[in-house]
Amino acid sequence: MSFCEHCVKGVTHEGEPAGKWEEINGVNSYIATPSKDYPKDKIIVFLTDIFGPQLINNRLLADDFASNGFKTVIPDLFSGDPAPVSAFNPGSTWSLTEWFKSHGPENTRPSIDKIIEGLEKDGVTSFGVIGYCFGGRYTFDLAFDGIPKAAAVAHPSLLKIPEDLETFATKATAPLLINSCTTDPQFPLEAQAKADELLGNGKYAPGYKREFFEGCTHGFAVRGDMSDPKVKAGKEGSFKATVEWMIKYL
Repeated sequence: MSFCEHCVKGVTHEGEPAGKWEEINGVNSYIATPSKDYPKDKIIVFLTDIFGPQLINNRLLADDFASNGFKTVIPDLFSGDPAPVSAFNPGSTWSLTEWFKSHGPENTRPSIDKIIEGLEKDGVTSFGVIGYCFGGRYTFDLAFDGIPKAAAVAHPSLLKIPEDLETFATKATAPLLINSCTTDPQFPLEAQAKADELLGNGKYAPGYKREFFEGCTHGFAVRGDMSDPKVKAGKEGSFKATVEWMIKYL
């Protein structure tokens, strides 16, 4: 498994997060709750990029999902050790390769399982799982295990192509939305075409859709530069598509 240079590029977005931090079954999490009444048995589990809920962009996105009626939880998959925002800075000496040695599946998946278990104890029966970059890998894994009722990923990382797409086609039951873009070494145009080949045109009965955002690069849906009109349109478009997907299937 490997990452690409775009995995550690991006800009921070402006805003004041409205959610709160809370432990769920021992896992520190950011929780965004709708201000109006919402179905208590449904929840979105937001699996982040390597910057975790500590990155304000991720918290603001969770707040936006809550504004659309979905209680949203971002578990800290990295136990307080996400990639630092300083990695955005030119000349940063932070090493993604070294960091990943302590944040493989054996370190990450247990926290996700704890979150699911804790939420189920609280009465949640329907999970929407959304994965950005790093979180896309675990969205697929959860779908393989039949956990989400609906799944969405944006520029997913660490997938094996075509193997993971083939497994999704034969093993998963969650409708899948993929938000993709022009320049993405982690999920390139060839992988996008393979996803359409294996899952599109009704081949994947639960439901499949792939959105494509021209002029965007890996990371656009969460860390994109909003001063770039194409990136702004991509971020907003992928968010809208994901909300609509969850409204339809969750």
